[in-house]
Amino acid sequence: MSPDPVDQLSTALECTGKVIGAVGAGQWKLPTPCTDWNVTELVAHLASGNACFEAALRHQDPADDGTVDADPAGAYRRSIPGLLDAFRAPGAMDEPVTVPFGTVPGAVAANLRLTEVLVHGWDLAQATDQPASAFPEDLAQAALAFTRGALGALSPGRRPFAPPQPVADDAPAIDRLAAFLGRPVPSTAWPS
Repeated sequence: MSPDPVDQLSTALECTGKVIGAVGAGQWKLPTPCTDWNVTELVAHLASGNACFEAALRHQDPADDGTVDADPAGAYRRSIPGLLDAFRAPGAMDEPVTVPFGTVPGAVAANLRLTEVLVHGWDLAQATDQPASAFPEDLAQAALAFTRGALGALSPGRRPFAPPQPVADDAPAIDRLAAFLGRPVPSTAWPS
């Protein structure tokens, strides 16, 4: 029996939430490997992304709770229950949903969200000097397998990420996922 995509997403959201919860008071303005955003902005992006996916699944416009910028960690926590409820609604895994990647079945949308939450969690861990071991190997491996298949279907000019970066074949799956999506993985993170 294959793992439930919503359970996997729930685990990813929790793991990334733990990384967010461990961000120190002086770390919120640090740059991240996702060069468009610092730590605060990246957490806000995750919260907004969760709200965007929930609204898409419910066929609604995303609501703006107005607190993302003032309290990104709180906004992230508040965004999780509604997102998971929307994915668990009857038929949600099979119905088409329009997300930034395109119109896809709900199960694909769940995997897209899982991948984004994991990779941005990795970005936050790197920026705040936290261990990437916070992300379960099997979960990161599943996201990597999904991502390789999904991005392989895109033409090179439509890739929304930087080109894949070098990483050891035996590096943790979360590092291999980050590298596949264009993040430079420090060689010190590679097994010897």
